[in-house]
Amino acid sequence: MGELNPWWIGAGVAGLVLAMIAVRWGWHLVVAVRVERARELFRLQHERFEGMLLTAARATGKPRGLAWVGCGIVGDAVLARDTTAGGLVALVPVDVRFEPIIGSDMEDVPAAREPRPATAVFTFARGHWHTDGRVVFNLNPRQTVEHFGSQLTIIEPHH
Repeated sequence: MGELNPWWIGAGVAGLVLAMIAVRWGWHLVVAVRVERARELFRLQHERFEGMLLTAARATGKPRGLAWVGCGIVGDAVLARDTTAGGLVALVPVDVRFEPIIGSDMEDVPAAREPRPATAVFTFARGHWHTDGRVVFNLNPRQTVEHFGSQLTIIEPHH
């Protein structure tokens, strides 16, 4: 068998590089479409998510001595990548309202009935948003990202 023509070797390497670039570009396109789909789903269904959050948060039994009576979304969700789990999360500004449980330590605390700002955490899995009732009190979504450091990375919307 004769020698390989350097031109063919160069063409093969260039073809391989172009294929790798195309695969990478395709992957980024798929991820971007998934993020935009998740963002739009959240916008379209955010009222339903208030009830979902309230139900899940009540089930946690936290905070002790207080019963969840209301939760309202008060701003736009900030999407972020959870670098530890590799998933997509929505950090949502909410106002939470509690009532003290009769007989609890919180019953005589006037501030217990005041609405509290928080950030609700939703996860996107298998094409749907879910929550386990997790909220981060007294922080807005961007402050929540800062608080958790390298665990969360904000995904800025593309315009």
